[in-house]
Amino acid sequence: MSVTDTTASIATPLKPLPKPVSPSRQVWQMFRQNHSAMIGLFILFAIIVISIFGPSLYTVSPRDMVWMPLTPPGQSEYLLGTDYLGRDLLAGLINGGRVTITIGFSAAVLTILIGVTIGALAGFFGGRVDNVLMRVTEFFQVLPNLLFAMVVVMLFSPSLINIAIAIGIVSWTSTARLTRAEFLKIREMDYVKAERSIGAGNARLIWKVILPNAAPPLIVVAALSIGSAILFEAGLSFLGLSDPNAMSWGRMIGDNRPYILDSSWGVTFPGIAIFLTVLAISLVGDGLNDAINPKLRQR
Repeated sequence: MSVTDTTASIATPLKPLPKPVSPSRQVWQMFRQNHSAMIGLFILFAIIVISIFGPSLYTVSPRDMVWMPLTPPGQSEYLLGTDYLGRDLLAGLINGGRVTITIGFSAAVLTILIGVTIGALAGFFGGRVDNVLMRVTEFFQVLPNLLFAMVVVMLFSPSLINIAIAIGIVSWTSTARLTRAEFLKIREMDYVKAERSIGAGNARLIWKVILPNAAPPLIVVAALSIGSAILFEAGLSFLGLSDPNAMSWGRMIGDNRPYILDSSWGVTFPGIAIFLTVLAISLVGDGLNDAINPKLRQR
């Protein structure tokens, strides 16, 4: 090889290395390839937008008697007809979505807070702490959830806050068990032992070292718990344990239940709204599970 060829080869610039993809971007790329999850995300986004901005655009009050009772859809200026009191069903759906989704998200947040806290403490410390917290978890787990929630709501009045608290109190046990299992596995990892060897305290190990690495399955559980909370709220409202001053989809079904054989639209439309919302949340949760869990990415 001549000196000129050697010089030319040395002068040839090296190709830049590709930029590493961040974990969150990688998860989004995997999630975006899941068509059913994207459909669920679109449906959920549309329902949330309609629930937030719909009452400002469609100003009919869901509590006002605007037409003859039990008017079928398409037979008046009100698109979805009226209920047994002559109230606009479309207005009830739009306004009820805001209440139902708010309760669902609030109850899910409370469920995650209680479950993660108890599960993290039990899995990290083990021993007596684990035994005590798991006995408490088992106590709540064997209670009939619906009956216990009904008792809580009846004791403290059926307000929106109390309903969300009641759902959160009875729904955290599975989250606690999952968090405990993740902590029991991760606390024995080398990087956790390294943090402990350099003097990291228990609080740092729990919340800043172990919990971020245990977060992926907990994120999926948090997403799915929103749908469970919405169904739970609908069940309580169907039984009449709802805030009388707030319109929700479950309450619409409960109010129109006696007329289901003659005027099924009063139950059908809020039932479809609940079905679509929970289905969308389930599709998003499954998509997150596939995107976050590396074992499922090639499925």
